[in-house]
Amino acid sequence: MTAVITGRPTPSSTSFWRYWTATTVSGFGSAVTLVALPLVAVTVLHASAAQVGLLAAAGQAGWLILGLPAGVIVQRFPLRALQVATDLIRLLALASIPLAWWLGHLAYAHLVVAALTVGLATVVFDVGNATFLPAVVDKKDLIARNGLMSGTLAVTQTGGPSLGGLLVQLSGPVGALCVDAVSYLVSALTLRTLPESPRPTRASPARAGFARQIRDGWEFVVRHPVLRPCMWWATATNFVCGALVALTPTYLVREAHLTPFTVGLLIAADGIGALAGSFAAARLAARFGTARVLVLASLTGAVLALAMPLTVGLGSAFFFVVGNAGFNGGVVIGSIVTRTHRQTESPPRLLARVMATVRFVSWGASPVGAVTGSLVAATAGLRPALWLVCACAFVGPAVLLTSRVGERRDLTRETAVGSLKA
Repeated sequence: MTAVITGRPTPSSTSFWRYWTATTVSGFGSAVTLVALPLVAVTVLHASAAQVGLLAAAGQAGWLILGLPAGVIVQRFPLRALQVATDLIRLLALASIPLAWWLGHLAYAHLVVAALTVGLATVVFDVGNATFLPAVVDKKDLIARNGLMSGTLAVTQTGGPSLGGLLVQLSGPVGALCVDAVSYLVSALTLRTLPESPRPTRASPARAGFARQIRDGWEFVVRHPVLRPCMWWATATNFVCGALVALTPTYLVREAHLTPFTVGLLIAADGIGALAGSFAAARLAARFGTARVLVLASLTGAVLALAMPLTVGLGSAFFFVVGNAGFNGGVVIGSIVTRTHRQTESPPRLLARVMATVRFVSWGASPVGAVTGSLVAATAGLRPALWLVCACAFVGPAVLLTSRVGERRDLTRETAVGSLKA
């Protein structure tokens, strides 16, 4: 895998598809864990709603802890070796849960530590992936490739939770975690076949002061008239996503009284919406403009999210499907157009740090949302908490409408319509 250090390597179709394979396999296993891990806490350890929320927060806290340094870390180490290492770390962390359960020593603290470890490793892995993609894809094809990656992620999000629910039903939630552990092994072996990138020399800009490198990435984002509001939109959106991850498994089991398999099917609805959004993003952006599509998709998703709390049992589960799919479809469309804008607008030397800055702020909101949602659920109840979280989905579009984004047709005024076609 070729690291972006100074300049742009020649795009490689083979490298892209190996990258795609590794990301897809590990993403599928992670989608299984999205259902299995909270169900381990709920059904095996009989955790409270607050504990399940804190577990979700631990899995997402890596962006608050390591988000900003991750961009510098990715630039300072060979990318292939770094990502193989993060896959192996995640493998060991998740495999330790079934092992502890089989030995009769599984505890809630073990789940929290494992979730935090996986989250920290995922931060470095994801920043590396975001840096790698524009290095092997021509700029004119970038939004289409981002759409393909989001579409693939949507498929894993659709099939993964469903499979996770089925595995939990058949083998218990602990056994389902073995699938994710194996997926990280397959990802590591696939990445291992990519060519290693050379370490930066001491004269390289990557050897500049650690704090200075972080500050350069931060200043580029916060001074940019479009990147900045897009980052705050993503922050507000990820706050809601984090709260939903923490609330929905417990809500569907304890308030709607659904089986683990049904819970997996309903959570998988976000993948259906994400798949539709990933296919539509490039065409909609080309026709209406990236800025307009971002605003409209975000606003539509917020409206549809209000359907989720209407689910009170199996007979009303359709409302959860509509709300979950609609909200996540809007999120994915927004994610594709804003991510592509960051990848094309950022100087190559700053790309990893720009990605890390945006993800530190925006993805760091996920554990805050998870904790907030769980605390509200513990004090006011699961259903009122879910209503409040879904109402918060309107904050993201409000941020866009009150910024420069709301005044534009495209995020980049010079965007060529032809380059946005899938």
